Amino acid sequence: MSGAKERPLLAITMGDPAGTGPEILTKSLAEAEIRQVCRPVVIGDAATMKEALAITGCPGEVRAIEDVSEARFDPGLIEVVDLANVDLGRLERGRVNAMCGQAAYESIERATRLTLAGTADAIVTSAISKEALNNAGHRFDGHTGLLAHLCEAPDVTMMLVAGTLRVAHVSTHVALREAIERVRPERILKVLELAHDGIRRLGVERPRLAVAGLNPHAGEGGLFGDEDSKHITPAVAEARRRGFDVSGPHPGDTVFFRTLQGEFDGAIAMYHDQGHVAAKMLGIWLGVNVTLGLPVIRTSVEHGTSFDKAGQGTADPRSMNEALKLASTMAMTRRSDSNGS
Repeated sequence: MSGAKERPLLAITMGDPAGTGPEILTKSLAEAEIRQVCRPVVIGDAATMKEALAITGCPGEVRAIEDVSEARFDPGLIEVVDLANVDLGRLERGRVNAMCGQAAYESIERATRLTLAGTADAIVTSAISKEALNNAGHRFDGHTGLLAHLCEAPDVTMMLVAGTLRVAHVSTHVALREAIERVRPERILKVLELAHDGIRRLGVERPRLAVAGLNPHAGEGGLFGDEDSKHITPAVAEARRRGFDVSGPHPGDTVFFRTLQGEFDGAIAMYHDQGHVAAKMLGIWLGVNVTLGLPVIRTSVEHGTSFDKAGQGTADPRSMNEALKLASTMAMTRRSDSNGS
């Protein structure tokens, strides 16, 4: 692993080759502020990255390497651990393609292995197509499930970070009916623990956490359902007994605004849309997705592949910029913790 004062080395996956991920990376890696906080290495297909650079017209040059040890980290270079796994003759930008799903999988798998081995300090992922991933034979609901599998980490969750709003989720990519069934004290407690640890890695010494209710008005004393009193209230009480600074359940229509205003350092959403709508209303291009519960650091863009913009050179790199900066911050915090400082 790199020394204490060295910029973190980030393994950045290219994302779906048919999407905007490669183009976005050429823009992000051309920015001086990104180079100042990290040492970036792209994991993907060098030929695809060269085409993306031609599309965006960003300054720089793509340099294919076989191993991270070959990287020079010159600001004028986009260095790619070249998996050579995209046939440009078959690549159709903006379309779901099993070849691209396989290429995305291989990029994620290699980045994970590099980070687990300590060669990289963190993983930063570009957007993938869940459909293409599954068409390639990899049956996962997206990055979170895939990374949990690769890292053999069964208890993971997603946290969205948009400025001062940090939202972790009890469940994400499941049907709403199943999401309700997952609202149970043991799962809520696990997510509280993961959120507490994740927010600490963002520099908050003692996070103040708020738990959203499941039902309107957090059940209104049982008028609108009893899940809040039966499952969420006991989980909050047990978390407080364990020493967490946590309160709730709070009505879901106000708790995220209160968190944004600084009353809390993080909020726990009960299901996907409850938390995602709150975070994405602040600007989908400014948010970052963080996977909690992995043995490695992983951040990601908050948006999808944007197939409709692929090949046009117009995709917005701001979410990637934020993901790269946040991964660097988390890596430096972990390094500081491990050094006992």
